[in-house]
Amino acid sequence: MDRFDAMRIFTRIVELRSFTQAAHDLGYPKATVTHAIKQLEARLLQRTTRQVTPTPDGDAYYQRCVRLLADLEETEAVFSSAAQQPAGKLRVDLHATLAMHFVMPVLDRFCARYPLIELEIGMGDRLVDLVREGVDCVLRVGELGDSSMVARRVALLEQVTCASPAYLAAHGTPEHLAQLDGHRAVNFFSAQTGKVWPFDFKVAGQRHSVALGGTVSVNNADAYHACCRAGMGLIQAPRYHLEQALAAGELVEVLRDLRPDPLPVSVLYPHHRQLSPRVRVFADWVASLFIAAN
Repeated sequence: MDRFDAMRIFTRIVELRSFTQAAHDLGYPKATVTHAIKQLEARLLQRTTRQVTPTPDGDAYYQRCVRLLADLEETEAVFSSAAQQPAGKLRVDLHATLAMHFVMPVLDRFCARYPLIELEIGMGDRLVDLVREGVDCVLRVGELGDSSMVARRVALLEQVTCASPAYLAAHGTPEHLAQLDGHRAVNFFSAQTGKVWPFDFKVAGQRHSVALGGTVSVNNADAYHACCRAGMGLIQAPRYHLEQALAAGELVEVLRDLRPDPLPVSVLYPHHRQLSPRVRVFADWVASLFIAAN
């Protein structure tokens, strides 16, 4: 095993806090992992019965390893066939609703174009720790707050406020914000924080947030839309997922002139993986899907 392989093993031990998990992640026997960094362990790592953590020297060594491995991968990509035909495992985590609408129906095209890439796809809306979980990139919706990640914006999703015809017949159609008083909402809450997201509107260039009461709150997009179609209240969501219901008259858009700002869609990946040919071609392909959709 060469020095760069040992560096890869060391970085995964630090990121996963475990010899066993690092061995499983890299496909090595645990004994191989232990032997590879035996000479480094005493100075760079400290073990407890529960986890492995880097010493101060180990943390400094980890940062250097990350940069060196990124440079090595970039160099190999430029001077090898990997630049034209990326290969290997690519772990991605996708926003579930976006994935089912935009990505999964045409995923076979990506696989046909890049047959040497082995995709491992997770789907959900939880916050993924890319480094600790060994995920190469994620597709997420909304404004981003994690500056430790490289973010590539791939789309802006138009948002609409709507309700069912039956709800509007019973409660009236609001034409300005003051008329929202007394209306009910199907509220959407974060699975991570439990926070209920308010409705946002753009009035004369200014953002206005409005909290509406209601009898049901959900944290799933399909349930959100189903409750709205059933007449349980107003919702505010990206238009793409409501297009068919709006066209069929199952839902009606309200407050069209006060639509909020579009929601950004971004591909995120750790700094040390930004030059990976696998990540680059996947990000390019995902971006092309949204360009074609618009």
